[in-house]
This record gives sequence, structure tokens and C-alpha cells, in this order.
Amino acid sequence: MASSTKRQPYENVVLAVPVTVSYERFSIEASQWWMGRALRELAKGAGISHKQFDGLSAASFTMGPDTAIALTQHFGLSPRHIDHVPMGGASGIVSMRRAARAVQAGDADIVACVAADTNRVDSFRHLLAGFSRFSQDAVYPYGAGGANGSFAMIARNYMETFGARREDFGKLCVAQRDNALKNPNALMKKPLTLEQYMTARPIAEPFHLFDCVMPCAGAEAFLVMREETAKALGLSFVRLLSTIERHNAFAEDPVQVRGGWVVDCDELYGMAGTTPGAMDFVQTYDDYAVISMMQFEDLGFCGKGEGPDFVRQHTFTVDGSFPHNTSGGQLSVGQAGAAGGHLGITEAMRQLLGSAGGTQVADAKLGLVSGFGMINYDRGLASAAAILARA
Repeated sequence: MASSTKRQPYENVVLAVPVTVSYERFSIEASQWWMGRALRELAKGAGISHKQFDGLSAASFTMGPDTAIALTQHFGLSPRHIDHVPMGGASGIVSMRRAARAVQAGDADIVACVAADTNRVDSFRHLLAGFSRFSQDAVYPYGAGGANGSFAMIARNYMETFGARREDFGKLCVAQRDNALKNPNALMKKPLTLEQYMTARPIAEPFHLFDCVMPCAGAEAFLVMREETAKALGLSFVRLLSTIERHNAFAEDPVQVRGGWVVDCDELYGMAGTTPGAMDFVQTYDDYAVISMMQFEDLGFCGKGEGPDFVRQHTFTVDGSFPHNTSGGQLSVGQAGAAGGHLGITEAMRQLLGSAGGTQVADAKLGLVSGFGMINYDRGLASAAAILARA
């Protein structure tokens, strides 16, 4: 059940300076190098020294053995609020909501939320080797392992339960590629047709090549502060209206068909004083299209099990009937590790600031961003969402 304690709105909390450090397929640089570049761009965008950031929230899969505290010495920071958020695709929103409460309480004035990962030639092999203790115990002895196999099981179960088809997942992938072609930061530069999607080589049935995100190196970042701070610095900003966060929801489900968004969805819209139908765009976490479809249901855009029909009824392109993952999402921009959980936030900020360039949704005033992450072998444990508004 949802919390019985009504959370206070995020009055006076704003986001500013969306930063994307352009992705690369492979990199010999450490994730700390990528984080440093993101901090430099945040400082440049804010017109101040990075040493004036008195809050830091960091997310990364590849920054070990460092955690956020080590970054303070790397970069000459002395924050009074610090957070290390190892929650994968939910990290961006979790970082944002904790930073928001910190600035509301006066524990920090400017919090830098930074996510970055590198991708060396052997990075993915190392990731699989230590994927999760649950996977090592449950499926590695049978020769299976890693995200593709786990999400394939979730996708197959979803298809058999609700009648989704590969063509439905393909429609989302094709639409996101169309959006990505308008985004200079996207790594995928070639158009994708449904036929190409359907006939691509199999990876882990029912997944084929274009169902799977491409690991890469890169960084995403943004600043959280009070409105008066942003105005004093002369920064354009967007408002944070509401957020939700829920972990290990519906543990009784044999295979995941829903996420924690369901539990707190009413609070998400209630705190923001809005409804699903009022959203001008939606940025879902899209490591696989089936998870986006699940989020359409769980975030109230359609009923449970109606995701396939919802997909068949909309176009999902920037200029279409339901603008979705307007940057191209991870499926066509690339998945820079934990930065993938921040990609939707920076894109949403640009949409609301009117600075999204070729991916701009006309007259965007209100948008939803969702996060999902930390899969073991049969479910993702972390889910989160936020509603942002044009100032």
C-alpha cells in the first residue's frame, strides 16, 4: 500500500544546467575522468567554480574502488551534503529527490548530481562476472547470466501473459531511432526499419540485436538548487513538482510484470496536481522496450495488460501522438552505465527549457521521467519517477 504520510511538495526546488558529455563506444579513460568532465561542464554552465558545489551525488558502476567521498579529493570539493547512489537506472531520480530535500532543508545550496561510466573493451565481461549474487547462485550454474537473459525471461512472460508481440517492441525501438537521428549526441546514426528489427540476429529469445542497449562510455549531470539561488546566478531552470521511489515491490510475483510505480503513482500525480493525460512527453527507462511498455501501464497511461494496445495506438516520435524518449533513449543513444538513469532527466530538462534542438517537442510544459534498475535475475528492484515543469 502507499505511504499513509503525505509527503510535502518540492516547493522552491529547481533543476538547472543539464549536461551530457558526448558518448563514446569505448574509452580507455576511467569513469572518474568522465565525472570530472561533467563537473567542469556544470561549473561552466552555472558560471561559477565547481568548488562552490556544496553537495555531490554520484552514480557509477565502474568507479570502484572509489565511492563518492573519494571524488571530493579527486576534484577539490568540500561538500556538506554527499550521496553515493548505486541504483542503476533509478539513480538519477533517487539522486534528484534526495538532493531536493537537502536544499529544501538548507543542508546544501547547490547539489551536483553526476553519473558516469567508462567502457573499456573488457568492461562488459567484468560486469557479467560480478552481475549479482542472486544470478551467480540461481542461473550461472546453468550457463546463463547477465541482463539479456534475465530480461528475456521477463519479456517472454509478459508476451505470454498480455499478448504483446515482437512487432510491438519493435515499434518502440524504431520510433526511438527516429528520435535519435535528430540528436547529435546519439551513437546510433542510421535509420532503423521494422523489417531490420524483426530480422536482426537473435541474442536471447525473444530478444534480437535491436532489443538490447549498447554499452558505451559517457556522463550525464545536472544541478539541484533553490529557485532564489538559480535566479541569483542568472540560470534558466525547471521546476520539480513531484517524485516517487519504491524498492522490491511485489516480491510475491513469480516473474516481474509490474514495478513499484504502481504503489505510489497516485501520489506522484497528486503532489504535482496533474494527471497522466497532461504530460507533453514521457521519458521512460528503456534498457529494453518491454520495460517501457510496463511503465506505460504502471504510470497510469493505460491499464495493466493494455500496454501492447497502447503501443499500437501511438507513434512515440517527437512530433507524434505520444512523444516518448525524445533523445532516442538508451536503445539508440547508448547506455553509458549509470548515466543511463540520468539521460531521461537531462533530456526532459532540455525539453522544458526549450533547448532540445532537433528533438524539441512543441510547446512542452510538463513531462514525466521514470527510472528502473538493479535487476537480480528475475526482476528489477528499484523504480522511481518524477514530474518536471517549465518555469
